[in-house]
Amino acid sequence: MKIAILPGDGIGPEIVAQALKVLDVLRRDGLPIETEQAPIGGAGYDAAGDPLPEATLSLARAADAVLLGAVGGPQYDSLDRPLRPERGLLRIRKELNLFANLRPALLYPELASASTLKPDVVAGLDLMIVRELTGDVYFGQPRGIEVRDGERVGFNTMIYSESEIRRVARVAFDIAMKRGKRLCSVEKANVLECSELWREVVIEVARDYPEVELSHMYVDNAAMQLVRNPKQFDVIVTGNLFGDILSDEASMLSGSIGMLPSASLDANNKGLYEPIHGSAPDIAGRDLANPLATILSLAMMFKYTFNDPATADRIENAVKTVIAQGYRTGDIWTEGCRRVSCSQMGDAVVAAM
Repeated sequence: MKIAILPGDGIGPEIVAQALKVLDVLRRDGLPIETEQAPIGGAGYDAAGDPLPEATLSLARAADAVLLGAVGGPQYDSLDRPLRPERGLLRIRKELNLFANLRPALLYPELASASTLKPDVVAGLDLMIVRELTGDVYFGQPRGIEVRDGERVGFNTMIYSESEIRRVARVAFDIAMKRGKRLCSVEKANVLECSELWREVVIEVARDYPEVELSHMYVDNAAMQLVRNPKQFDVIVTGNLFGDILSDEASMLSGSIGMLPSASLDANNKGLYEPIHGSAPDIAGRDLANPLATILSLAMMFKYTFNDPATADRIENAVKTVIAQGYRTGDIWTEGCRRVSCSQMGDAVVAAM
C-alpha cells in the first residue's frame, strides 16, 4: 500500500502527524504500508516555486492513494493566482482525474450539544454528499478579468458535459444502493441551462437504479433544508460549486468542521483523502487543531481505495471510543469533557486502537 503524504500548510503538518501515528500502528500489526512525503500548496511554492511541484505530482501518480493535510496561508495571498496554494489543490485533483468527492456528515451522539442546531434536529444525522470535483466554474473556460467599455469585468464559465454528469451520478447511485436507497440531486435547473442538463442526465441514469428513490431540489432550498431538517437526506449529488458550499454547511451540523473527512476518487477508486477544513493559520503550530477528520480520512482510504472495511472500521471505532471517553479538542469541547491538544488526541486514538 503506497501512500503519498502531502502535509501542506498551516495545521496540515500537525494533523497529518497524528494520522501517521495511526499508520504506524497498522504497519506494526502487519499491513504492508509504505509512505513518502512531499510538499504541496504554500510549502510547494516555498520549496520549488510551484504549489504543485512536478516531483509531488509524480509521487502522487505513482502512489495507490494520497493523504493531504491542508493548503493556504495569508503570506501567499499576494502571489499571482496560478502560484497560490489553492491552485495546487485544484491541479492535483484535475491531474489525477479525481472527479467524485465524497463528503460524509455524521453526528456522534456525544457531540449533539456541540452543534449550533438543537440536538433534536441533528441527533442521528448520517448523510453523504457526492460532489463533482473536476468541472463547473472552477475549471470552465473562458475565465478571467478584463476591461470592457472602460471598466473591469470578471467572468467564469459554468460548464458540464453529459459524460461528466453521468459518471458522478453513477457514483452517487452506487453509494445510495449501499445506504438508504434515497438520492437527492441538487442543482438550479429553473435558471441555469447547465443545471437543466444535469437534471436530465441524472434522470436518465436513474433508470439503471430502479430501487433508488430519486428526488430533485434547487440549491437554495437545499441550503435551507440542511439546517431545517437535515435528516431528510441520505445521499446528495451535486456539482462542484454547489457541493463546495453545501458540504461546508453540512459540516457544522456535526459540531465542527474538524470532524469531517473526505475522499476524492477516480474511475478506479484511487483516491486523495483529506479533511474538509482549511489550513487554519491562526492556530497553526500551537498543537490545538482537531486531527479526527484527518484520521477518519484514513478510514475512508482503507474503505474505498484499499477495499479493507475491517481496517476502516477499526479506525472509525477508535475515534468513536475517544469521543465516548470524553476527549475533546477545543473546537468540540463542552463543559465536563477532557480538553486535549492535537497530539494528545492522536495518542488517544492510537491507544484506543
